[in-house]
Amino acid sequence: MIDIDRIITGFDRGLRTLFAPAASLRPQPGEDMPEGALSREEKRLSAALMRINHSGEICAQALYQGQAMTAKNREIAHSLERASWEETEHLCWTENRIKELGGRKSLFNPLWYAGSLAIGAGVGLIGDRWNLGFLAETERQVERHLAGHLERLPLADLKSRAVVEQMKYDEVQHASMAVSLGGAELPFPARVLMKLSSKAMTGITYWV
Repeated sequence: MIDIDRIITGFDRGLRTLFAPAASLRPQPGEDMPEGALSREEKRLSAALMRINHSGEICAQALYQGQAMTAKNREIAHSLERASWEETEHLCWTENRIKELGGRKSLFNPLWYAGSLAIGAGVGLIGDRWNLGFLAETERQVERHLAGHLERLPLADLKSRAVVEQMKYDEVQHASMAVSLGGAELPFPARVLMKLSSKAMTGITYWV
């Protein structure tokens, strides 16, 4: 049975995710590093990549919240909720870095959030093993995505690189958590569909 209190809490968290500044208990990675000497084009590139990462964290918040709302096992639901709070730090870091670079957040964030929440809730209804398997695969794909950003970010942008490196490390831990809790390996077609959907989202967010 779906917990109504969890739905109400999730709705409140959704509003906060989209419209309130995120907070972080940990210091922002690279905050003590000097700002690199970036050209206008390099700043534009870094801001666009961090905008993608910020939207990715919006999606992660929604996925976790949707999955937690429909998870059948209470322990798994709590683990998902805890991971969601940890991802809030990533949201804070990327938002701060976008501001520092003079960029802006994606106009499509409400759409990404709504779609991801629906997907997360739907996966949760299928069963906890698939719920956790979907989470693990999502985090693996995010890890590879962040590795690609480390290759694209300007070498002088040490502050952005520090943020992305810490995010990448955290995503690995979340994937391991999902597997340890009993996550199932997703079928190949599902993994491909997830990858294509992510590619479409990141392509749009790079510009808008």
